Amino acid sequence: MNIFILNTGRCGSTTFIKACKHITNFSSAHESRCDLLGGERLAYPDNHIEADNRLSWFLGKLDKHYGDDAVYIHLKRNNSYTAASYAKRLFPGGIIPAYRKGILQQLPDDVSDLSVSLDYCDTVNSNIELFMKDKTRKMDFKLENAKENFQKFWDLIGAEGELEAALAEFNIIYNA
Repeated sequence: MNIFILNTGRCGSTTFIKACKHITNFSSAHESRCDLLGGERLAYPDNHIEADNRLSWFLGKLDKHYGDDAVYIHLKRNNSYTAASYAKRLFPGGIIPAYRKGILQQLPDDVSDLSVSLDYCDTVNSNIELFMKDKTRKMDFKLENAKENFQKFWDLIGAEGELEAALAEFNIIYNA
């Protein structure tokens, strides 16, 4: 069984995977196949947990390849915090400049980076919600309730390992 942590980025996906490293009956990784194209991009090993915000751009292919045979987790953080994090962290080749110039294209330069980041978060979260609406094994995971939600996630997937060590990862801020 494969598990996909769908998210906007800047919402705790690194921490989520650090916690998953304490699960012994699944492998886990963060953005592990970003350097691949075509069928290889989504060729994850069996019994694997993957967090990658770019999967939100591959939802059609993800559905075609895994359909309802996978577990889908929608990892969310308050949009305002996520967008503010993106707006502070702009760099060439980053997702927000790519969204502004490549997707929105004609957006005036005076539109703030925070507004673009908020729109990006809303768009990605809406796409994930639509994708997940007909999935039978799914979960909304709010970072603000991470420890409680991770215990539910643990039970949902039948995880084995060190739950307490996994929960402790949510006390550490990664990728700040």
